[in-house]
Order: sequence, then C-alpha cells, then structure tokens
Amino acid sequence: MNDIRKNAKERMKGSCRVCPVCDGRACAGEVPGMGGLGDGAAFKNNVRALAAVSLNMRLIHEVREPSAKCAWLGLELSMPVVAAPIGGMFNFKEAVSEDAYVKAILEGSRAAGVIGCTGDGVPPVINCTALDCIVGLQGYGIPFIKPWENEELEVKMERALASGCSIMGMDIDAAGLVTLRKMGRPVGPKSVRELSRIVDKAHAAGVKFLLKGVMTVSDALLAAETGADGIVVSNHGGRVFAATPGTVEVLPAIAGAVGGRLSIMVDGGVRSGTDVFTMLALGANVVGIGRPLAVAAIGGGSEGVRAYWDGIRAELEQTMILTGCKDIASITTSAVFQR
Repeated sequence: MNDIRKNAKERMKGSCRVCPVCDGRACAGEVPGMGGLGDGAAFKNNVRALAAVSLNMRLIHEVREPSAKCAWLGLELSMPVVAAPIGGMFNFKEAVSEDAYVKAILEGSRAAGVIGCTGDGVPPVINCTALDCIVGLQGYGIPFIKPWENEELEVKMERALASGCSIMGMDIDAAGLVTLRKMGRPVGPKSVRELSRIVDKAHAAGVKFLLKGVMTVSDALLAAETGADGIVVSNHGGRVFAATPGTVEVLPAIAGAVGGRLSIMVDGGVRSGTDVFTMLALGANVVGIGRPLAVAAIGGGSEGVRAYWDGIRAELEQTMILTGCKDIASITTSAVFQR
C-alpha cells in the first residue's frame, strides 16, 4: 500500500495530497477535487466523530478465527463493505481515465469478494463508462444516478436497469448541486410519491433500490414509505452541505427507527477496518468507503483496490478478535464503550 499511495500522490498532484490521515483539513473547499464544501466542516465531522468512538476490548473468549462474511440484499460478500460511488476523473485532473478508474474499482472489489458502486454526473462519460463497465462484468456493480428533474432521469434509469445489475440507487444528497442546474442539467429533491414511482419501476425490473443521502430519522421513515430496499446514511462526503454532523452521529437514531425495515448502509470518514466495525456496531448492515479507495484505484488499479480491501479485512477481523465477536451478527452496541 505504501507504493500504491506513493504512485497515487504523483498522479494526483493538484487534486489530492494523499495525506497520511484523510480528514479534510488540507483540502477544505477544494471542490472539484477531494475536499469538502466550504470550510470542509462536514467532511471533517465525519472523520472526527468516528474517531471519537471507543470500543470495549474483550479477550477472555474463544474467538480465534472470526468470520466477516455476510449476506446483503441478495449478495454474498466476504465482508460487509462496498466501494462508495465516485465518478468524474476531471475532479482529479484526469489522474487516470474514467474507464480505468471504474474498472479498477469494480474488478478489484469483485476480486476481494465485495462490490463496487459507480457514480453519475456531467459530462456523460461518467454515467456511460460506469454502466458499460457493469455490463462488462455481467451486472456486478451498483450504479447510482442523480435526482435529475427532466427526461435525463428516465433515460439513465433505463440504462441502469438494462446493465444487468441487481441493485441500483439514487444519491438524493446531490439534490442541492446548483452547478448542474447552471449547466442545464438540473437536479432537485424528490417527493415520496416521485420516489415511490422510481422504486416501483426498479422492482418491476427485478432490481433492488437504495436511497443515498439520509441524515435524519424523519427522512429515514419517509424512505421506508417509498418501498426502497435500503438507505445510505451519507452527507455526500461533506461535498454538498458543510453544516451537517458526521454520519456516525446520526446513524444510531436512524438504525433505531428503521433497522429491520430497511437495509442500512453508511459512509463518511471510514478509514480502517475498526471504523467498519464501529459503524456495524452502531446499526449499519454494510459500510461504504470512498476517498481511500479512489487513492488505491488511481495508484494501483484493480490490484491496488484488492490490496486495500485485504487490509480492511485484516483490520476488521483483528478488531473482531479484540472485542470477542465471532461473526458479523455478533457485532452489536455492546462492543461500544459508553462514556
């Protein structure tokens, strides 16, 4: 990973410093790029809040070889993680081609026994490349589309459903991207009725649907009304609204309100296998990782992504041993230290 990070740092000059700790301090306001919006507060909140959670170390037990395997929305995964949707290599000054990036994420994730998500946006190469790569992998990927306001929504949804994927999603946390509106490609919030129609269309095609960008209990309950299969607790990596709390701060309440009714994915500030464990203990079913995987993909291609995931699995299993959890189902709030 040191070599991969070194290579990524060279390729990403001007767009990412590949800091030892990816916490949003050095790149605040660098959007496009890897930074968080404005002063980067939401990005920094994600990392800070997660790092503030401590775990209970337990070592009087018989857990020596824990299993991180899990089933999620019809998939069998080697561990409960996914590559969060990122697209648009123009954000990284074309450090690699769009095609090379998406293939690295999807192929490297599949090789590690997990799955990658793909992004959407402007220019069209983002969405088209993502869906072409998913088709090339016989549907092994999760495409996300933005909450477009015109016929672009229908066109992109049809393309996603035709990719062979078994799960797709919409990042409703992109609804405030005014830059897209200025480019003549408007996005905006969706009502429960509108989202229900979209979810029904996916279900009619045999595809499960995720709503990404849920940060409150009220939105989680409304998401359940749409018939969606799952939500993603996410603030878009702190790139759309600087005033939000960290995702781990809102996760427990959301899980308490809709856990069992909806599958819960969470992303934001996850940097280690221990972070993955913490998110699971606080109510997530699966955990998304974004920026570190972008670095791995740009610095090492599919092998870089595979190597990154191998490291996360090792850290997750080590944390499971240190907390006495034999499998993913054993990871509960009892593992979290209460101050």
